Amino acid sequence: MEVYTKLNLKNDVIFQAFFAKKGNEIFLIDFLEALLKIRINKIEIKEEVNVEKLSKFEKGGRIDIQATLNDGIIANIEMQRTYQKGFEIRTVFYASKEIARGTKAGTKYEDMNKTIMINILGENMFPEKFDEYIQKSAIVLEKHREYIITDIVEWYFIELPKFRKHHPNMDEKINQWLVFIDDEDKELVNMAVEKNKVIKKAQDEVNNLTGDPELQRLAELQEKWAWDEQFFKMMAIKEGKKQGRKQGRKEGRKEGRKEGIKEGAIESKKHIAKKLIRKGMSIEEISDITGLTKEEIENLND
Repeated sequence: MEVYTKLNLKNDVIFQAFFAKKGNEIFLIDFLEALLKIRINKIEIKEEVNVEKLSKFEKGGRIDIQATLNDGIIANIEMQRTYQKGFEIRTVFYASKEIARGTKAGTKYEDMNKTIMINILGENMFPEKFDEYIQKSAIVLEKHREYIITDIVEWYFIELPKFRKHHPNMDEKINQWLVFIDDEDKELVNMAVEKNKVIKKAQDEVNNLTGDPELQRLAELQEKWAWDEQFFKMMAIKEGKKQGRKQGRKEGRKEGRKEGIKEGAIESKKHIAKKLIRKGMSIEEISDITGLTKEEIENLND
């Protein structure tokens, strides 16, 4: 398998500029139809992304892709290159905000718009034993998980590292898109381009985007942030382990000294007790003097 690296859709800046650009709706529709298995007749991107808005990344901001689909369905799509602690809580919080923001006062509960949270992950989030690379979640009963209490909000978690291990069926459109987004295997990317005319157009658009000097600068800056974040996380873990070992050794020496003193004191008492036994002193008297129990003294006597 040939593996190559370049600026691609796993970069937040390129991802936003590609899917949220006016005129690129065809790409988002094709991807969402493949994932959600629904026919999308119209789509409205809530906020078009341009270079000016993407420059907010320089200030540490994030811009997710938000779109309204058929019948008012709200789709929120996010590219999450690295897994961060608390991400699960964050995506629930974002879903709650979307529902609240899209619901007008006086709206009946049954008329509320459905919200779909789509998270494309560059790192695995779930245990390796969960082999599926696309996980769909809704609010269900604990003992009857096939029963969905409500589908007012749904979550999709797509783990790209697991996807790579599956030897995907390239006749499935969602796999064509995931290969294109992941951009790790050139042979499979070429196959996706051949099988899907929309992805063929998408490839030309990505090439144009990555050739834009200003967008490239922002994308490379975001890459640097991503690497820096991983580096500092790794260094924090390394330092934590180092301090843990240091503290462990310190505690071990401390406990060792305490245990040694304790054992030494006991042995000293036993030595004294043996002398007192030889002098014919009673067990009760020896116990009072040394602090040893009667059983310990009897064992010495034996």
